[in-house]
Amino acid sequence: MKKALLISLAILSGILSYAQTGANRISIIPQPVSIVTGTGNFVLPSDLAIITGNNEDVKRTAGFLSKTLSSLTGINVAIKEGSGSTSKSIFLTLGADKTIPKEGYRMKVAADGVSIIASDAAGIFYGVQTLLQLLPNNNAVREWVIPAVTITDYPRFGWRGLMLDVSRHFFTKQQVKDYIDEMVKYKFNLLHLHLSDDQGWRIEIKSLPKLTEVGAWRVDKTGTFGRFSNPLPNEPKNYGGFYTQDDIREIVQYAKDRYVNILPEIDMPGHSLAAIASYPELTSTPGTYAVNSGEQLMVWPGGGQHFYGLIDNSLCPAKENVYDFIDKVFTELAQLFPFEYIHMGGDETARNFWEKSDDIKALMKKEKLKDLNEVQSYFVKRVEKIINSKGKKLIGWDEILEGGLAPNAAVMSWRGMKGGIEAAKQGHEVVMSPTDFAYLDYMQGDAAIEPPVYATLRLKKAYEFEPVPDGVNASLIKGGQANLWTEQVYNIRHLQYMMWPRGFAIAEALWSPKDRRNWNDFAKRVESHFGRLEAEGVNYSPSIYDPIIEATKQDTTVVVKLSTEIEGLSIHYSFDNSFPDQFYPKYTSPLTVPKDASVMKLITSRDNKVIGRLIVIPVADLRRRAGIR
Repeated sequence: MKKALLISLAILSGILSYAQTGANRISIIPQPVSIVTGTGNFVLPSDLAIITGNNEDVKRTAGFLSKTLSSLTGINVAIKEGSGSTSKSIFLTLGADKTIPKEGYRMKVAADGVSIIASDAAGIFYGVQTLLQLLPNNNAVREWVIPAVTITDYPRFGWRGLMLDVSRHFFTKQQVKDYIDEMVKYKFNLLHLHLSDDQGWRIEIKSLPKLTEVGAWRVDKTGTFGRFSNPLPNEPKNYGGFYTQDDIREIVQYAKDRYVNILPEIDMPGHSLAAIASYPELTSTPGTYAVNSGEQLMVWPGGGQHFYGLIDNSLCPAKENVYDFIDKVFTELAQLFPFEYIHMGGDETARNFWEKSDDIKALMKKEKLKDLNEVQSYFVKRVEKIINSKGKKLIGWDEILEGGLAPNAAVMSWRGMKGGIEAAKQGHEVVMSPTDFAYLDYMQGDAAIEPPVYATLRLKKAYEFEPVPDGVNASLIKGGQANLWTEQVYNIRHLQYMMWPRGFAIAEALWSPKDRRNWNDFAKRVESHFGRLEAEGVNYSPSIYDPIIEATKQDTTVVVKLSTEIEGLSIHYSFDNSFPDQFYPKYTSPLTVPKDASVMKLITSRDNKVIGRLIVIPVADLRRRAGIR
């Protein structure tokens, strides 16, 4: 009995210690403009009041906060309008303070309560997101306390986006809502939905019913996308789905209630096979078409050679019926999405079929277009007129610059920053989403352990994202976004794994002041937020703990150099086929791979405890990486 009592006291001591240290550890993502720590804490009482004015938007945010706190802590949370209690309450105050920028807020936490003040309802909402991050990230606490602190905060950019590709793999209405809930916790305010591609059309267009009857469905395949076998004629088209117009209205309202705009994208003229399978007359090449199921569709020769298509997956710019089709699509799209922009894609148009088309040749002669870049530009300019006629603005990937940019188009720069720089110098608005910093479908660590994709983007590199290049008019850079293409992302758990923690890095690049960003500090905050994700049941990648592996050739042997993204890790290794742990040899200098070794195994530790994942790399792979044939 005495022993059991001692154990119980030890556990209670640990919980109290966690409550105290957790309350004083401030780990906010993205980093606020200013944080001034105070003394003491605000202890949430058993009966907590949230005091609001009569603004309906603020009341809705109070409802979110009430529901979250009640679920998390079990305490009673009431919402009261007016002055209410003067202590032990949370005050959400909307005022006309012009010193608080749009979406910004001021927060003060003291022993007698919490005050959040903003000049617009969005600022109150973002202040609440920060307040929730001040709570302990573990529900095994005795008292729910918030550290005393004064915070001033507002965003650096107005466009803080995430792109979700729902074409390659379909995600349900509820999953999209859940995705919105996760993104707003880190102050993202724009969801870019990639609604069409070669692998599926995902939105109901009532005037074009075949788009969802045919274009939303394909043969189900499992494995590595892009390497699937060609579907057989008798295989059922049993994978897919789409959002009805009522679904879209529901998602748009759900997002609006959380201060998120939704940017719809219909990709064209390339990446249009799902539309062509539905209406084959839209292409330059007569034939029978089917929605792509992940079999190879494009060829990328490399070495400076231009990519080409194995199947014509592009709309024909020379056919008037194509523009009638586009008009119908954008008429209905504009009625569903209140956001001021529509994204037309414009990327990766395979032009080898255009080169053979008599219709295209006739168009070039008629319109005096000297090359296929100008054919693309002709198409984009006509699409812009259609989009403008719906009361919307056009935005497209940076390929829309080729052949001459449409007069009022905005550019989303994905092939590095170059396209964005060029567009800004021409006086056009730009959103930066470069592959080298913001493509979340890339591997997060070493290829030996990550799901295979053709490139790697580690967290530290993503954190280096700077949306405003030198020498560019900063007022034309609307902001930036991270893009999550889903060719290799089959389910929501994998989607979460690819999103976090790199989404944290992009969030901070778009919200926080440039001079407030610090990698080592950020990395510590990321680790704290791993606990929050675990408590919420959200998946994430632990690749921040994985070693960086560099293999080079020295005569006929391989030399391996190892490093880590974050401080305080030790790397342990073996070449003898056994499983290394924290007691195995520690890496201190480059390793020469033993002549007869067949495999290298690696693991990381901190404070003499294993923290990383076991990585197993065949020596044959190391030799290949080193350039040894």
